[in-house]
Amino acid sequence: MKIVACALMLAALSACTVTPPRVSVKPIEITPLEVSIGGGGHGGGFCPPGQAKKGHC
Repeated sequence: MKIVACALMLAALSACTVTPPRVSVKPIEITPLEVSIGGGGHGGGFCPPGQAKKGHC
């Protein structure tokens, strides 16, 4: 009788499973800052070298 009870307990315990917690990570959102180049205190006509070709002036 004890053997049957032990076998039943082992069968019941062997069906148990442990699952780890699930973690989800959200992607990082990057928003660029708007930068104004030129026109600051130089009368509005100054443009640093290379910036005019990029369309910043």
